[in-house]
Amino acid sequence: MPRFPLPLMLALLLPSAMVSAEKKFGTFIDEGEPAAPASLQEGKQWEEGRATLPPWPADGDLVELKLDFRSPGNFRYFIDGRHLRVDADEVVRYTLVAEAPSGTRNVTFEGLRCTAQGTYRQYAYGSNKAFIPVEEGDWQPISLQTGDRLHKELHGHFLCVPRAFAPRPVKDMIRAFKGQVQLRENAGFLSD
Repeated sequence: MPRFPLPLMLALLLPSAMVSAEKKFGTFIDEGEPAAPASLQEGKQWEEGRATLPPWPADGDLVELKLDFRSPGNFRYFIDGRHLRVDADEVVRYTLVAEAPSGTRNVTFEGLRCTAQGTYRQYAYGSNKAFIPVEEGDWQPISLQTGDRLHKELHGHFLCVPRAFAPRPVKDMIRAFKGQVQLRENAGFLSD
């Protein structure tokens, strides 16, 4: 019996093995799985609603925030509880008052979205007891890397339901401002 070199023998046997595997398993088609299941549908793009400016905040309507950090310059922060609202676009809109130890105040009208990381936008700033709209203000990410501890706390502790990415009810926001929210409520756990 003649001896064939091993590479030649493999070359002769390989096509018959491939035909046998094709009959057994079917023809291989290089088509990947679809990127998403057919039942998955494209979500609707979020659209911001119209933001109407609130009246100037009255001192009696201001609720002081109980913050977990000491602000640079020892500012105290207040929210106008009377005009705090969650609009149909799920943006929490509020008037923020930052008061320096000297009594000087900075007043802004802002919006905050309860997305995973949170974003906020300034709609207007205060001057002479009136709001002046900010031209082409854009949504800004909330990040501790930029030193924005105030908005991080507004997002994480006061305005949004933890891990739900949704605004709290307004009455619960005001309770949170006053420090009346229990740690369990702020942790994202369901109540007993």
